[in-house]
Amino acid sequence: MGNLIDLIRSFGMARLTAGVAGTAVMLGLLIFLLISGTKPEMALLYSNLDPQATNQIADQLASRQIDFSMSTDQSQISVPRDQVGPLRLEFAQQGLSGTVPGYDIFDRDQSLGQSSFTQEINKLRAMEGELSRTIASIDNVRGARVHIVLPRRELFTREPMEATASVVIKMQGANRLDRSQTSAIQQLISTAVPNLDPNRITIVDDRGTLLHGGGDKGDGTLNPDNVADMRSGFEGRLSGKVTEMLERVVGVGKARVEVSAEMDFSQETSSIQSYDPEQQVLVSSREIEDTSSSQEANQDTVTVGNNLPDAGALDGGAVGNTETSARTDSIQNFQTGNTKTERIVPPGRVDRLSVAVVVDGIRQPDGTYEPRSEDEMNVLRELVESAAGVNLSRGDQVTIHNLRFEDVPVYTLDEEEMFGLPKSRIWSLVQTGVIGLVVLLIALIIVRPLITKLFDMQHQTAAGRAGDSPTMLTDQSGNAIATAGGQGMMPQEGTEEFEHMIDIANIEGRVKASSLKKIGEIIEKHPEEAVSILRTWMYQGSD
Repeated sequence: MGNLIDLIRSFGMARLTAGVAGTAVMLGLLIFLLISGTKPEMALLYSNLDPQATNQIADQLASRQIDFSMSTDQSQISVPRDQVGPLRLEFAQQGLSGTVPGYDIFDRDQSLGQSSFTQEINKLRAMEGELSRTIASIDNVRGARVHIVLPRRELFTREPMEATASVVIKMQGANRLDRSQTSAIQQLISTAVPNLDPNRITIVDDRGTLLHGGGDKGDGTLNPDNVADMRSGFEGRLSGKVTEMLERVVGVGKARVEVSAEMDFSQETSSIQSYDPEQQVLVSSREIEDTSSSQEANQDTVTVGNNLPDAGALDGGAVGNTETSARTDSIQNFQTGNTKTERIVPPGRVDRLSVAVVVDGIRQPDGTYEPRSEDEMNVLRELVESAAGVNLSRGDQVTIHNLRFEDVPVYTLDEEEMFGLPKSRIWSLVQTGVIGLVVLLIALIIVRPLITKLFDMQHQTAAGRAGDSPTMLTDQSGNAIATAGGQGMMPQEGTEEFEHMIDIANIEGRVKASSLKKIGEIIEKHPEEAVSILRTWMYQGSD
């Protein structure tokens, strides 16, 4: 214990203060890294929450003493990753799903006194919630809100009112919905809601951009937005097809294609019916035969007997002249051959096409630029005309030139992309490295000097208390330069070793202030041994 106190005192106040401060800083840094390294990894529990749902879920987590964090807009809550699944199950049982209610709204306790209006509203809310969940499951869609209007048919009305719907879609980052995805959402809602025309659905994104207007007519008429979309879509598909073909020939990034199309978006319907008199077909045939006969009675005097029944039998069956006639009618219906042609021209036909192509030259391995030959450019022109469906008689035009492209600078990836590791993994590796560095510094700066001084002091103390054993003085390199044997005479072997160790030539120029200070401390602690050594030196000097 005394040795440790002496060691601490030997440091001095300045060194001791600096050592304590450095140790405190390193320990604090080590504790901070350990705490941050052992902090559980957070994962998203719920997102797109309204303030009311956020407060309810936060109260539940706080009452259970579960660590959680909220985003700045309080729409997202994160909890430790290993507790995401169990918490979602428990909150779903309590009705705190963190999402818009769907048909699970009917799983809750329903009061018996609910009115028909409340039941209809709950049914509408459930339908809207289920559609919102379905739309939110589409790729790059963060959330959706669906509003449906189902009109009630009033009494004594003849014209039924049509259902309408509006959708607000929130996208992830800068992603946008294309026309095909918008049409898919439109058809999805129209088939889920009874008597809802797809053209009565309005779709808007979170930036306020109208993706589909509910006022579109279903008679084939296109609004200006659809016209622009169809034209840009056609030009983009055609330019992409031509670019892909050229890049397989000249190389990736060495061809640029722009397409401009003049299109007619009017819809035409024409019907043509023609007759051929040479083509007669018997459609029906009818033949009627009519046969009749008549007899002329005798011209007797008109009496009562002649008018009685069976008057002819009474007078002996006398008859007059007999007439017989026959007639045959034949009717045949023929139909002349005709051809009926109905032609419907959909909107979006191409009236004129213009294609502009720029092709880079040939880059030699040494970096020199060489333009392409005229024959090669003619071959590329023919390929472009065939791939784009160019019709020169229609007035289409193809322009192709060989120009030198500007060199695009190559940017190196940042550290995260170069290593291909997520930020959490990189931070974990940095924490581990810093912890190891702090431990190594503590061992080298504090622990190692303490252990070294303790061993030196124990060695010196044991040598000073050795009784008759000689006490050695050492130089800077640790070699003995003097011995003391107490009050008695030193042995001859010790004298020879002593004479060998105190050779001035061996220690000249190698004694430092620290060694002199150490010798002074030893003399103060062992004055008798020091006097004996000095006497021995004096005797040897006189010899």
